[in-house]
Amino acid sequence: MLSQKKSKNYTIDMCEGSILNKLLLFALPLIASSVLQLFFNAADVVVVGKFAGDHALAAVGSNGSIINLLTNVFMGLSVGANVLVARSFAAKHENELRKTVHTAMTVSVLCGAFLAVMGALAAKQVLTLMQSPPEVIELSTLYLRIYFLGMPAMMAYNFGAAILRGVGDTKRPLYYLTFSGVVNVVLNLIFVVVFHMSVAGVALATIISQYISAFLVIKCLMNEESGIRLQKQYLGIDKEILLKILQIGLPAGVQGSLFSLSNVVIQSSVNSFGATVVAGNSAAQNIEGFVYVAMNAFSQAVVAFVSQNLGAGKFERINRVVIIAQVCVLAVGLILGNGACLLGEPLLHLYSDSEVVIAAGLKRLSVISATYALCGMMDSMVGALRGMGYSVMPMIVSLLGACAFRMAWIFVFFQIDRFHTIDTVYYAYPISWTLTLSVHVICFLVVRRKMKKKWGV
Repeated sequence: MLSQKKSKNYTIDMCEGSILNKLLLFALPLIASSVLQLFFNAADVVVVGKFAGDHALAAVGSNGSIINLLTNVFMGLSVGANVLVARSFAAKHENELRKTVHTAMTVSVLCGAFLAVMGALAAKQVLTLMQSPPEVIELSTLYLRIYFLGMPAMMAYNFGAAILRGVGDTKRPLYYLTFSGVVNVVLNLIFVVVFHMSVAGVALATIISQYISAFLVIKCLMNEESGIRLQKQYLGIDKEILLKILQIGLPAGVQGSLFSLSNVVIQSSVNSFGATVVAGNSAAQNIEGFVYVAMNAFSQAVVAFVSQNLGAGKFERINRVVIIAQVCVLAVGLILGNGACLLGEPLLHLYSDSEVVIAAGLKRLSVISATYALCGMMDSMVGALRGMGYSVMPMIVSLLGACAFRMAWIFVFFQIDRFHTIDTVYYAYPISWTLTLSVHVICFLVVRRKMKKKWGV
């Protein structure tokens, strides 16, 4: 009984009371954990940039888009698990909740093992296709191969955290990331500064910290007394639950991978400008990551809040959840995004002492970071649609409005001599965000109208 009461202290009733207060209660620990995770990831880049040189910095930084491309399909499945957990938890369907938890965690381990093998085998071929600069491709390949050995842990942690978010618990994942992240930073310094292991040391420190966070979240679920308790005897795949996870999560994953594919195309275009621009671009991306995760916390909150209210039949709260979340995202995006622009030079100095690298990073920040609020608002609308069970629709919109547009921009507009500049590459982002956000808003209004006719709300 005591542990059950303790467990309840971590959950949030998203179906009653003040939406803004509970949205913040959910989002703030998620922002903190995401910022910490990025801070620890940024430590990888800072350590190699300061102690291993610009080529090592470019090698680590240029891998982000390919890592996202290979992992996003499987990470999208955790969104499906999150939605199902939230819905069955709010509806008090204990049996479905138990099946969802065990199916999700089994799938996470299988996906992680597959990614570990695929990443190790295909690393160099993929980097070659991306036109990775010759002077850094060997370092990039080494980093990528070691990094992917941590995929089983990364998948297990993210699926476990998605389950906890489904019941409103964003605090314990914060604790686990804090601990594992501190370990990551300490190991970075030991492996790179003391043992001079360069990118291999950074990758090794990362995967050790990932296995620590995975262990902690699995232990947490095994000690639960509620319906999300993880028990060995129930591990396995329930076909009906898996199908539901795939229906919601697979389109989300495909959408994420499509975004990453377009980013890989853009990264290839950035790579064509040489190692200096790649290093500056990588440093700026790390800074922008802090802005993104702060906005994305509200997008994840929308998924959970809309799912729980749908499961509890509280349809009238859905509109208010979406509107309040959008206001929060807009405020966070404008303040942090433009703050990153204003403080760009000192922030970039944390990553490199090279003035040309810093100048390249400032160019990216002035275009992308300044308009990042549009990206956050776009993601929040996607979260609302997924929470209502519509995952294919935002996938198609994103395919056309962002991915297809960006590729057309690079393969057509960017190829014109007059516009063959790095600024042209960067402008693909805010334009695609504006187009896609507009269509997502229209889709939400259409879905909400259908819901109103169906349930009379």
